[in-house]
Amino acid sequence: MWRPADYLISTDPDRLDLELVHRFLSEEAYWSPGVSREVVERSIEHSLNFGLYRDGQQVGFARVVTDYATFAWVADVFVLEDHRARGLGKWLMETVVAHPELHTLRRWLLATVDAHGLYAPLGFRSVADHPRFMVIEG
Repeated sequence: MWRPADYLISTDPDRLDLELVHRFLSEEAYWSPGVSREVVERSIEHSLNFGLYRDGQQVGFARVVTDYATFAWVADVFVLEDHRARGLGKWLMETVVAHPELHTLRRWLLATVDAHGLYAPLGFRSVADHPRFMVIEG
């Protein structure tokens, strides 16, 4: 795994910029338009969260809903537009699937309309008859 200069990924919930995450999810993400701040905060509270930072400022996010034993749902993955096309989304997802607390999982699941190319190199494959859904089974 590589680490881009000046960027950091952390699972420390105290580092998360909840305002930024809520703003992106409610105003920019196609999958959660208008989502309330309360729902975003509750979803973060009950997930393993990955913040992507540059110079202390959050520029990306991913969250994993998991039982830490067999299953994970990857959700709310984003990198702010000014930081895209640098391989950061790939690095973020490599970090997510390599997390030591998730190494026993047998099944990972996610849904995407347009990012199949990001997830496929990590082992995700489309689910038959449901091209929006992708899975890793092992």
